[in-house]
Amino acid sequence: MKSEKLLIVFVKNILLGKVKTRLAKSIGDFGAFEVYKELVAITEAETDRIKDVDVHIYFSDQVIESKWPDKPKFVQEGADLGERMKNAFQNGFNMGYKRVIGVGSDLPDLSADIMNEGLETLVDADTVFGPSEDGGYYLVGMNRMIDCIFDNKEWSTEGLLAATQEDLTANSYSFKLLSELNDIDNIEDLKASSVSNKFKQYYELS
Repeated sequence: MKSEKLLIVFVKNILLGKVKTRLAKSIGDFGAFEVYKELVAITEAETDRIKDVDVHIYFSDQVIESKWPDKPKFVQEGADLGERMKNAFQNGFNMGYKRVIGVGSDLPDLSADIMNEGLETLVDADTVFGPSEDGGYYLVGMNRMIDCIFDNKEWSTEGLLAATQEDLTANSYSFKLLSELNDIDNIEDLKASSVSNKFKQYYELS
């Protein structure tokens, strides 16, 4: 039976030289490739733990059938990150879902508990965000389509979440924040992460 809750996972296709390019400058393309594979595996395992929630996977370039078997898969559509996320959320609401959250696939500490908390927060709040240390967010959710979250934003900037909150407040939408997490974009992030020990062979830990 279809759930009223939807989790959207945004995944970059796992291709050598195409993922974690900032991290690759420090540990090479293969090292960055191995790190991203591990992060996607963590994300898949945690999303599989979620019960009574439908899960849709949106790949950046092409569907990979071996990942998230038996889950509906799509290719992201849009000119930039905002448009791609907006289209995925709109598809979810068009399908009749009442609470929708979206997450990325590069967070070593993203858990099923956090994602469930995000969905439950939407019972009382219009929107929910999981803030990241860089001023953006790793999770976004809403209980109806709210275009201003995605429109006219400077993506991958330290002021993204603050600007989004300002727009929501100006349009009388409520929001709540979850625990802050950090993704892995560079060598410092990797060294500070919970998966650092798995990748010691690619760098010297200070």
